[in-house]
Amino acid sequence: MFRNRLNHRFWIWLCFLITLSLITACGTTSSKSIADVKPDENILRVGVSTNAPPLIYKQGEKIVGLEAELAQEFAQYLGKSVRFIEVEWVDQIPALLDNRTDIIMSGMSVTKMRQVRISFSEPYYKTGLMVLFHKSNRRIFPERYLARGLEVFYGMGKFGVVKGTTGETFVLENFGDAKKIFRFDTSKKAVEALIYNNINVFIHDGPIILMAASEYDTEGLATSMVHLTNDYLAWGIRKNDIELLNSANRFIDTCRRDGKLNSIIKRWMPLEN
Repeated sequence: MFRNRLNHRFWIWLCFLITLSLITACGTTSSKSIADVKPDENILRVGVSTNAPPLIYKQGEKIVGLEAELAQEFAQYLGKSVRFIEVEWVDQIPALLDNRTDIIMSGMSVTKMRQVRISFSEPYYKTGLMVLFHKSNRRIFPERYLARGLEVFYGMGKFGVVKGTTGETFVLENFGDAKKIFRFDTSKKAVEALIYNNINVFIHDGPIILMAASEYDTEGLATSMVHLTNDYLAWGIRKNDIELLNSANRFIDTCRRDGKLNSIIKRWMPLEN
C-alpha cells in the first residue's frame, strides 16, 4: 500500500513537471549581480540562492519557482519592480545586513540562531526535513519506522547535507560524528554524490527532496513521505526595516485569506501541500 501511494504521488509529480515549463515560460525575471542594483525606493531587491527547486532556481537565464512568484506578487503589492539578486546561500544574511539586498526570499527556515541577526516575516508555509535515499534501501526507510524515531539512521555511514542549512544542523545535533557528515554547496551536488554512492542519505528541506526524488526517479532515488522536523519558511528582513516587515506580514495575511497563497503553493508543491 505504501508503494502504491508513492507511485500515485510520483504520477502527480510527473504531470507537474510536464506543466512546469508552461508556468515558467512567463512571469519570470532575469537575475542581477549583487553590485548591479543600488538601494531604490521603487525597487524590491530580493536575495535568492538559485539552487533549490521548486522553491527557487534558474531555468535558462530566468529565475523561477515558488519564491520567485511570491516575490513578483509582493513587489506588485508594494507598487515596486522586483530585482532578483543572486547570492551564495552562506552569504544571504551578510548581504542583507550590508544593505546589498532588501529581503531574503529563498526558502529560508526560521531558526533561533538566524533570529539573533535578522527578523522574519510571519511564516507562509510549514514543512520539514526529509531524507533522500536509494530505492535499494527502501526497506530501511519504511514510513512506519521513520515516524517512530531516528534509530533507523544509526547504521548509516555517510550523511549528505548542504552547508549552512537546517539539514546540517539536524545531522550535527543528532549524528555528530564529523567523519560521517559530507557538506555540499548545493543540493544538486549532494544528489549527485548520492547517485554515485559517495553518501548513503541526503537530508534537506522537504520540497527540495520531493523534487529530487521525482527528477531522479530513473536514477534509483526515492524518499519517504515523512518529515523529520517541523520547520517554517519565511522571509528574512533587517531588524530596523519595520515598514517592510509590516508590509510583508500584511501581504501574507491578505494572500492567505483570499486563497492566492494556497493556490501558488499548490502549483509549485503539489505533494507537500
